[in-house]
Order: sequence, then structure tokens, then C-alpha cells
Amino acid sequence: MNRISRIQMNELLRLYFIMGSNNCKIAPQAVLEQAIKGGITLFQFREKGSGSFTGDEKVLLAKQLQAICKNYSIPFIVNDDVELALALNADGVHIGQDDASAMEVRQKIGNRILGVSAHNLEEIEKAIVDGADYAGIGPIYTTKTKEDANTAQGTTLIKEIREKGIDLPIVGIGGITSENAAPVINSGGNGVSVISAISLAENPTERASELRAIVDQLI
Repeated sequence: MNRISRIQMNELLRLYFIMGSNNCKIAPQAVLEQAIKGGITLFQFREKGSGSFTGDEKVLLAKQLQAICKNYSIPFIVNDDVELALALNADGVHIGQDDASAMEVRQKIGNRILGVSAHNLEEIEKAIVDGADYAGIGPIYTTKTKEDANTAQGTTLIKEIREKGIDLPIVGIGGITSENAAPVINSGGNGVSVISAISLAENPTERASELRAIVDQLI
């Protein structure tokens, strides 16, 4: 398997859906399928926080969601859990600054997709050196979904990265909705990443479709 190209990565980041069982009001399997029908381009399994599954339950859910992604040819990324990603032969891993180092993860996962959360220019530059395929920048807006989220920083860092001539694929995350997604793309982001905007929507397909249309119109 060859390493993903930046052009391919840019396309996959258009509408990046992140979800775990505790982010949904209905079965996560149903939410994911509806979100895919609405136009998501990438999925990250993030089973963290209060009420989340662990052990065999977590593995079973991951397998079920991965199977849905495979059925629709949507890449399946695992948050943080490198061993689970390898066991499932997932398409990639996303890590935060408090997880294992990106360089170590890259060595373990080979050419699979590697995403890194970054909050400043220094972390972006290190992510590039360590072999990241993309960076998640945020939180852009205030969010209650991630219990350990940093203070919202808007799109300033995205603009700064692009002004420096850095072309690493970037996705904005944190409090993004149909109403406020546009500034992320206009500032230089390649896409938006959402959790609750889709996972808690009354109609995940419709909400995903709205977000996808906004991104596609601006890119």
C-alpha cells in the first residue's frame, strides 16, 4: 500500500465525520449509514469519554462501523488506539498531542493515513517532520463534545499556516455547523470535521448533505 497523496488527502477531508457510541441518540450504526448517504468523505471512530464502550464492546462496535464504511468505500480511521487500528487493518489513525508521538505511530502503522491534532505552528511543523498526512486544527469554535477540548481559537492558525506556504492538508474541527463552516474553508482549510452536528441531528443525512454542499461550493 502506497502512502496517500496530498491531493487524495485533501479530497478525503472535505467532510470528515467523527463519532462514538456516546455521541448518538440512536444506534451509531444507523447514524453512520445515514451520514455516508449524506456525503461524508472520511470517518473516524472515536470511542472516548463518559458512557463510552471499552474492551470487547468497543472492538465489536468498531468492526460493525468499519464494515459499513467498507460497504460504501469510506476510509475508516481509529482515534488514538493504534493497536486496535492494526488489529482491524484500519485505513489510518488519528492522534492528539497527549497521545503517542506521531513519529512512533508512523513507524507502527506504515503507510496508513496518519492524522495529528495541532494547536499552533510549532505542532504543525513537528507533525510534518514526523510524517503526518493531515492535521486537525481546533477547536475552531466552542465545543462541548470533547470533554478535554482547548479554548476555541477561530481560524487564525489555519490562515497563519497557509501564509507560511505550508500545504499540509488541514481540516478544521470544533463546534462547526452549517452556519459557521464557510470561514474554515475560506481561511485555507481543506474541509471540516464534525461530531454532534451530524451525530445528534434529527436527520443526519440531510445535515451531512448541507455541510458537504457548503464545502464543495467553496473549494
